[in-house]
Amino acid sequence: MHSPEIGSWRLIVPVKGQLAAKSRLHPPDGVARADLAHAFALDTITAVLACMPPTALVVVTSDERVAGFVGDRGGAVVPDSGHGLNPAICQGITYVEAALGPGPAAVLLADIPTLRPEDLISALSACAMHSQAMVPDTAGNGTVLLSALSTTDLHPRFGPGSADRHAHQCSRLDLDLPGLRTDVDDDKALRRAVEIGIGSHTAAVLRLAWG
Repeated sequence: MHSPEIGSWRLIVPVKGQLAAKSRLHPPDGVARADLAHAFALDTITAVLACMPPTALVVVTSDERVAGFVGDRGGAVVPDSGHGLNPAICQGITYVEAALGPGPAAVLLADIPTLRPEDLISALSACAMHSQAMVPDTAGNGTVLLSALSTTDLHPRFGPGSADRHAHQCSRLDLDLPGLRTDVDDDKALRRAVEIGIGSHTAAVLRLAWG
């Protein structure tokens, strides 16, 4: 069910191609890193589509399986030019401005298999109180969600230490939402995600190894 509380938001989700995904993650035996990264993205996107109309979702990716998943559900897919995460996000911002017009927009990372629709609703509702806002990851160093009430104020600076860079211009929101703030980049984060509760796509991949 789509939430009227976040009805005006447009969400940009960058998804890396399989060859570039999750180099710091060492999956269990029998699980390919690319398959796990793909499952993270599908679980993230599934949570988004559970609370937002597909027309509000813009996924930037070169991953054909992710593109097909999003396109089949009515979301927009922007081909990733392959120049890195922040340029990919800027491609999404350009698409939003050209195709969807002015209004609030946010960037959500695609490696959050613990994300629940209610987490995203709560976070975007909090972001709506600020012209520019960011939500850090659990460790407090990275950024999982970046928002602005106008796309012209959305300036992605993702990468190591992005929380501090974003906080220079954005309100930092340390929300009590572990399901949103647990992005999975390494083995420790994967274990934490499993403890919190992962989505069906990630669970299906891990089930191959864990039985």
